[in-house]
Amino acid sequence: MHVENPDRNEIKQLLETYNQVAVVGLSDNPDRTSHMIAKALQQRGYQITPVNPNTDEVLGEKSYATLTDIPHPIEIVDVFRRSEHLLPIAKEAVEIGAKVLWMQSGIINEEAAAYAQEHGLTVIMDRCIKVEDAILLPNKEASK
Repeated sequence: MHVENPDRNEIKQLLETYNQVAVVGLSDNPDRTSHMIAKALQQRGYQITPVNPNTDEVLGEKSYATLTDIPHPIEIVDVFRRSEHLLPIAKEAVEIGAKVLWMQSGIINEEAAAYAQEHGLTVIMDRCIKVEDAILLPNKEASK
């Protein structure tokens, strides 16, 4: 089974609708891509929740070891982990009731994508959430 990304209109609607983003693999190192993208999302009004078992806080937000440790609702699970680590993350995303499983640029896992889709999540693979947000919502205010 090959999982297709939603079209741009649907991605735009997701970004307009959802605000709670768990960033799995968010590094506390400002030179890492995950840190730069999460910071940009935060500046655009998204509520970021770091998921990194190796740090207590990133970008002023408490970090959690796993998705299931997060005490508040998460809508988008944005993943910065190698493709082979995706299936357990997809299962946790389903368990917490997330709406979207988003795999960053270069991350593709058909098995994890199919699992998430079968359980009602929208799946986006091999796309950067920051780029999509900037292209689709160029005039977005940071007061979402």
